[in-house]
Amino acid sequence: MSKEISQAPNPTPLLDSLSEPAKIREFSLEQLEQLCVELREDLIDRVNQVGGHFASSLGVTEITVALHHLFNTPHDRIVWDVGHQAYIHKILTGRREEILRVRTLGGISGFPKRDESPFDAFGVAHAGTSISAASGMLEASHHAYPESDERRAIAVIGDGALTSGMAFEALNHSGDLHRRLIVILNDNEMSIAPNVGAMSRAFSKTLTSRVSTSARKQFKTLVERGMIPKAFYRFLDKAEEAAQGFFSTPAMLFGSFGYRYIGPIDGNNLEQVIDALERAKQQDGPVIIHAMTIKGKGYEPAEADPVKYHAVGPFSLVSQSKSDAGKKTSGSRKPVPQTYTQVFGDTMVELCKEDPRLVAITAAMPDGTGLTRLATEMPDRFFDVGIAEQHAVTFAAGLACEGMKPVCAIYSTFLQRAFDQVVHDVCIQSLPVIFAMDRGGLVGADGPTHHGVFDISYLRSLPNMTFLAPKDEIELAAMCRFACQHTEGPIAFRYPRGKGFGADCVSQSCTPIELGKAEVLKSARKGGVALLGLGHCVYSCLKAAAELERRGIPSSVINARFVKPLDEQLIAEIAQSHSVIITVEDHVRQGGFGSAVVEYLADKNLLANTAVHRLGIEDFFVEHGTQDELYNLCGFDEEAIVKKAVESYTPAGQSSPRVVAASA
Repeated sequence: MSKEISQAPNPTPLLDSLSEPAKIREFSLEQLEQLCVELREDLIDRVNQVGGHFASSLGVTEITVALHHLFNTPHDRIVWDVGHQAYIHKILTGRREEILRVRTLGGISGFPKRDESPFDAFGVAHAGTSISAASGMLEASHHAYPESDERRAIAVIGDGALTSGMAFEALNHSGDLHRRLIVILNDNEMSIAPNVGAMSRAFSKTLTSRVSTSARKQFKTLVERGMIPKAFYRFLDKAEEAAQGFFSTPAMLFGSFGYRYIGPIDGNNLEQVIDALERAKQQDGPVIIHAMTIKGKGYEPAEADPVKYHAVGPFSLVSQSKSDAGKKTSGSRKPVPQTYTQVFGDTMVELCKEDPRLVAITAAMPDGTGLTRLATEMPDRFFDVGIAEQHAVTFAAGLACEGMKPVCAIYSTFLQRAFDQVVHDVCIQSLPVIFAMDRGGLVGADGPTHHGVFDISYLRSLPNMTFLAPKDEIELAAMCRFACQHTEGPIAFRYPRGKGFGADCVSQSCTPIELGKAEVLKSARKGGVALLGLGHCVYSCLKAAAELERRGIPSSVINARFVKPLDEQLIAEIAQSHSVIITVEDHVRQGGFGSAVVEYLADKNLLANTAVHRLGIEDFFVEHGTQDELYNLCGFDEEAIVKKAVESYTPAGQSSPRVVAASA
């Protein structure tokens, strides 16, 4: 199927007749194939209207339909790895209309969520978790307790996620448990091995046929009764594994973990997928089905460029003529600012040209971290380690030991996965590893699994760590350069998702970055309100200060720049000259920048005459929505700053109860 998106989508009678997946268990193969066509049509139409994860879901349509056809969902558990590919699953499980509000405030998530539907067996979004979770669910069904029940469990994992060390840890343990776990490897990049062709398919099909499976079970029973020597049984089992390994490298790999291997199969051929799953259900131990799929299957532009169409915005699938028709052609539009990611990537190229010791490391996110240009222009200075954040950090530590300057470019939320390595391998040894944390703060539509709102808390507590945050994209470039010149231990800087401020930047040049020094952007007379902003929140502070001045409330604005070390001298001066201090950060309040300020003031007994208020994220996981919606929801946008300042400020000469502790 390949077509231009029309105003009237094609009819979907089979899909229209479904309210839940139970009905498709009665469908014929012909009906199931037609349902796959309708599901792709429907997904293209809906994502065209609202945007969302796209190419991955198109690629697993047949796998999704086959799973719901053959298994008793939601009683049987389907665990999707990462979850980008679960839109077809959501459409089939009663959320078809809700796709029109996917990833919007109050709408459904772009990932499976347990509290969204009983069909979402496990909440996911970070890679490599599916085999562990499905293995645990299956193991639970073998234990007697009040809620226990016999069920099947299936993990669906992509070839990219399989590079995660956690996935191999799970394969190792689950193979040893020898439960009837089914793992579907959705291979759309051929990252494990080239297609080994018909001989491997034929051999795996023979080994997992009904006759072979039945004979193997009977043979095992005779061994258990003592009628056949165990050594002879083990010899035959090893011979079988060796023979399959001869025809298929993946079979040898997964066989070493105790898995029976089926494949490779055409994962976009529904008949092959159903046949493989039926054979997998008959096995008496864990099985892996190697399914070769085409990411973006059914929409030619997505097939040709699956990276571009991995996640799309609304209307981006419409034909060129239609999309152009709605565009304004005015030549007076302001130039679009660069994203923080682009600025970081361009700066890294410049710095690598200047310093032969500088290298960049990413964990399967060259596009997301802005390092594609460096990878193209200077490939020997770029390392993509796969979905292996732990290895990335310790690899960087090793490079630093030998005098190189490694930059670990990892999303804030993903660096959480390597916390032990940051502590043990970097900070304890005080190695000059640089951590560039993209998506620091609320990221918007990807929701709680991707918000980078804990990095200050988990990094500022570590000895030897230096921590910065730029107010805008110009300062990001300067901080990147500063970090690459820093040699006294590890250093980290965080920056948000999205575009910078462009022409609205406070200045088109940046005052020099000095270790532990903040930047005063606006000074007020004694007794006013001091707004201490971190990162992009500085701009909200500047706007709030302008509004406060209109209301007759004097205010100072400070760009903190450093979380660690703090500009203690300036903070002490502010506490002595201002009646109110308000800290503002795109981060959780517990252990954040505001907490660092309060800790210092408390230690120095400087809270007696100053009320300190911390604006940031309260103790809850923030859902998905636009970034502006979430800033407002969490109470640290311009409006919230003004409100808190007005509530807290008392003009000179008037008396009111003084709040002398940190408050919300």
